[in-house]
Amino acid sequence: MKNKGHRRSRVIGTTVAAVTALALGGGGIFLVTSNASAGSGANAAPSAQAAQRLATIDCPDVAERLSQVPERARPVVDAQLAQLDTQVANAYKRWASWGAKAGQQKVDDSVLRPLTDQRRTTMDRIVAEVDRVGKRPDWLNSMVKCTVKQESTAAQAGDGAAQNPAQGQTQAPQQGQTQAPQQGQAQAAGPRRSDFVDIRSVRPNVAKPRAGGNASVGTFRSRCGRNENKHFNPDNVIVAPGVSNGAHHMHDYVGNLDTDAFSSNEGLAAAGTTCSNGDRSTHYWPVLRLRDGQREADANAPGGGQDGNVGKILQPASVKLTFKGNPTAKVAAMPRFLRIITGDAKAFTNGPANANASWSCTGFENRQLKNKYPLCPSGSKVVRTFNFQSCWDGRNIDSANHRTHVAFARSDGSCQAGFRAIPQLVQRITYNVKPGSVFAVDSFPEQLHQPVTDHGDFINVMSGRLMRQAVSCINTGRRCG
Repeated sequence: MKNKGHRRSRVIGTTVAAVTALALGGGGIFLVTSNASAGSGANAAPSAQAAQRLATIDCPDVAERLSQVPERARPVVDAQLAQLDTQVANAYKRWASWGAKAGQQKVDDSVLRPLTDQRRTTMDRIVAEVDRVGKRPDWLNSMVKCTVKQESTAAQAGDGAAQNPAQGQTQAPQQGQTQAPQQGQAQAAGPRRSDFVDIRSVRPNVAKPRAGGNASVGTFRSRCGRNENKHFNPDNVIVAPGVSNGAHHMHDYVGNLDTDAFSSNEGLAAAGTTCSNGDRSTHYWPVLRLRDGQREADANAPGGGQDGNVGKILQPASVKLTFKGNPTAKVAAMPRFLRIITGDAKAFTNGPANANASWSCTGFENRQLKNKYPLCPSGSKVVRTFNFQSCWDGRNIDSANHRTHVAFARSDGSCQAGFRAIPQLVQRITYNVKPGSVFAVDSFPEQLHQPVTDHGDFINVMSGRLMRQAVSCINTGRRCG
């Protein structure tokens, strides 16, 4: 397991009236409630959950807004953006260690104000660096302050609906199945019982555009294993290059064997791979953990227990990497070293604009969940599916916010003006999870292991020959790989 240092985040749980902890999923979930006493125990029953709300600190997402950064300024800016995440993660862990003792005044004085001061200093450095080579982003000054975020009423209503599956259906995970974090670790917040829903209670909700006369209907697969070699680290070479523990959560890797925070394009191109066809592309996503109280190897490490990610890491039962075509056009080759991120690791605080989580169960994949974990019946596996952006601007292999150089196709499958269709990557990962078990995706500490934060990452390191083969297969309607 390759462990290294820190990266972007921005939320902190706190109390508005009083705090109670629900022991579920490897630690306390901090819930705001108007009638709970400060002495509520860690095993408090969730009977009054309708009145309880998760609370955290919401800081404006500077990285998302910085869509235009001069190329020469990006190394320094990326490092400073990672520092913003580290500041929030550390503040969150400090607050979480206080538990129910954290009154509003203490949070203001010891967390929010110092955090604001740190963010102001870091943003000043970003402004100075961009101003040195380009247009000064003065609007950053409006993104310094962090506020307490409480879960919305709508989210509570959705939670309540998921708590009581219909008679005869899979039951929600029970509390008390996991152990609290060890001394010195951050509190692990989440998941709640209400974060799970029986997949059989979900109506089919998947719609696909019809293929037109010029459609590209073939597929190309890279078979890269299930991370049997246990390539893990809490880095993110796309978003936080050169920063150890830039993700503050552990990633599963398949494909390129070199991938960590310090990988260069040259290093990736020369590295070995787990893919049987020689594809050196990098594929990674947050690990899924069984929250059963077992101590994983990273229980005291950055990205693991130190960042509130606890429990046994589940090895995928299967990993399927498929490149698909476009329903309205032939696809063009991806450029080498194209980087794509799908989903938003901070969607709990950012909102759903860039969220792209898709949870389901085998046998029920016409029913996809965005903000709930699926409870699968016996014999059915948990499924995570990442459908990547399939339109490219034709020029850039990356962008400052790692989004604007690629786009999702429109509802009819076509690309917006100025973009061209490229092979669409679909990462499909399945897991054997015993019905009723508590599991959760790794996350930034302040994102509370919410299912909506799930995301996938990809760097294309195919050779030109292999990419041409993939494009030919897709455009001529063949199934290759």
